Amino acid sequence: MKIKKFLFKKVRSTNDTSLRLIRKNYKNGFVISEVQTAGKGQRGKKWISNKGNIFLSIFFIINPNKNLVKITNLTLNIVNKIINKYSQIKTTIKKPNDILINKQKVSGILQEVIFYKNKKFLIVGIGINLLNSPNIKDYPTTYLYKYSKKKIYKIELTNKIKNEFEKQYYKFIK
Repeated sequence: MKIKKFLFKKVRSTNDTSLRLIRKNYKNGFVISEVQTAGKGQRGKKWISNKGNIFLSIFFIINPNKNLVKITNLTLNIVNKIINKYSQIKTTIKKPNDILINKQKVSGILQEVIFYKNKKFLIVGIGINLLNSPNIKDYPTTYLYKYSKKKIYKIELTNKIKNEFEKQYYKFIK
């Protein structure tokens, strides 16, 4: 299934932008922004969105009875597999929603479920520290380019994520 791509220069949050698109009757979408001013993290925390990093969200309709833990694991595995291809050091998953390199956070995933017009939507926000990482007290972070064998192109990496979600889409909705 093809997922429509939406590109923005600046948004408050790619998840909030996805919600607005759902309310405009889009059934699915892949939202990418160069700048994110109010990124979201788990449990109300803020995702620190440094310039040059990747901020994206994917949204689509899911089965109302779908197990969200299975979706979380599938999402983590998709993003981890792609990030791992760029890193010289094996990435690891830290449940419930982080991807690490050398025990340092390189990526975070935030899933939000909303109901609109009697349909259940899943919004998957993905942040990847690509060119730099924030300094967070008591939580070590890193960035992907530091461990890469080659130059990383944002558009290539985000397209790989989009393509993998399109290939795996049926696992999300069944």
